[in-house]
Amino acid sequence: MSTAVWNGAGRRIHIQEVGPRDGLQMEKAFVPTAQKIAMVNALSAAGLAKVEVTAFVSPTAIPALADAESVLRGIERRPGTVMTCLVPNVKGAQRAMGAGADELNLVMSVSETHNLCNLRMLRSQSFAGLQEVIAVAQQGQAAVNVSLSCSFGCPMEGDVPEQVVLDWSQRFIALGVQGITLCDTTGMAHPAQVHALVRAFKARWPQTPLTLHFHDTRAMALANVLAAIDAGADRFDASVGGLGGCPYAPGASGNACTEELVHALQLMGYDTGVDLAALTQVAAGLPAQIGHDIPSAIVKAGPVHQLHPAPASLEEIRSRAHERLQATANGL
Repeated sequence: MSTAVWNGAGRRIHIQEVGPRDGLQMEKAFVPTAQKIAMVNALSAAGLAKVEVTAFVSPTAIPALADAESVLRGIERRPGTVMTCLVPNVKGAQRAMGAGADELNLVMSVSETHNLCNLRMLRSQSFAGLQEVIAVAQQGQAAVNVSLSCSFGCPMEGDVPEQVVLDWSQRFIALGVQGITLCDTTGMAHPAQVHALVRAFKARWPQTPLTLHFHDTRAMALANVLAAIDAGADRFDASVGGLGGCPYAPGASGNACTEELVHALQLMGYDTGVDLAALTQVAAGLPAQIGHDIPSAIVKAGPVHQLHPAPASLEEIRSRAHERLQATANGL
């Protein structure tokens, strides 16, 4: 990794929030619609480049997001913030476009085994279905992003060859999608691997917006972000409060935490466009909504510039220290 990555020098990094969808879908407690809308509005106002608002999926499959239309229709729109939604099929795409989605996010896995387990389809079947969704989106003039799960490894197959990831990216880029997200679905990525794959992608498609979606399952999310930046990436998904999880590592943390990522990048001189204090306030309110603690280190410890008052007895301590110093000087 080059030394340049440690000095952001004002370089813009786009932070894309996935908590309202990727985070809340994992929660047992149903967060009321009004609270979801307030959460999205607060995240947008904090300056996030993109917010994944919800998913237009079967409410039976994901009851936590059964209010997708109401949430998307109820949010405020802020210039500069893209409101994206996950859609699995043509019906979901039509629902999302009807409710005003700026972008449709489509998902399949580059791992055959994971795709079968997660989507109950072969990769070829997923691709055929997503081709139809892309055609519908293009007819409706909606932007499309494709998220490729397990781009950095499959928990059942192991390593996924770099060429496999690039080949699937090529298939979707050829269809005219607006962006590709490479997902570290179960937190298997490591910095050397990330740097190599990002560099290969950027060399081949320098004009295609590339997003990296990391999990912190093994505490490597920030290291992977820095490796990706060093290789030319500038767009990253993250989840407020660190919401989310990893189905193949029960109990482990999930998505990269938005406020932790913003905090680190801003200290290094990168321009995220995000109000860290406002973002942290959103995160701090999450335990009351979801009924349990969150992993956010920034909520727990505060940013490094958050100072604490000295003890009331400081002057007494200082005076005694000076007395001992003077006594030592006098040879007592």
